[in-house]
Amino acid sequence: MAFTLYSLIQAAILCINAVAVLHEERFLSKIGWGVDQSVGGFGDEPGVKVQLMNLIRSVRTVMRVPLIAVNSVCIALLLLFG
Repeated sequence: MAFTLYSLIQAAILCINAVAVLHEERFLSKIGWGVDQSVGGFGDEPGVKVQLMNLIRSVRTVMRVPLIAVNSVCIALLLLFG
């Protein structure tokens, strides 16, 4: 397997898929990253944990439909060109 641009794109898609399938109640709340864990005061800078939780929630919300299309294109390309 060669190190190509397509393999980098495919690795990025796999990582986004991994973030998109994380379930909040089943997985994230068990390790302390649930919704109720991100309570902060007004004017406080959010920590790294809160920012990562917001990133995970955003990816799950925004990338759901585009990931279906991107995954379908990647599967079609793999089927056509091996």
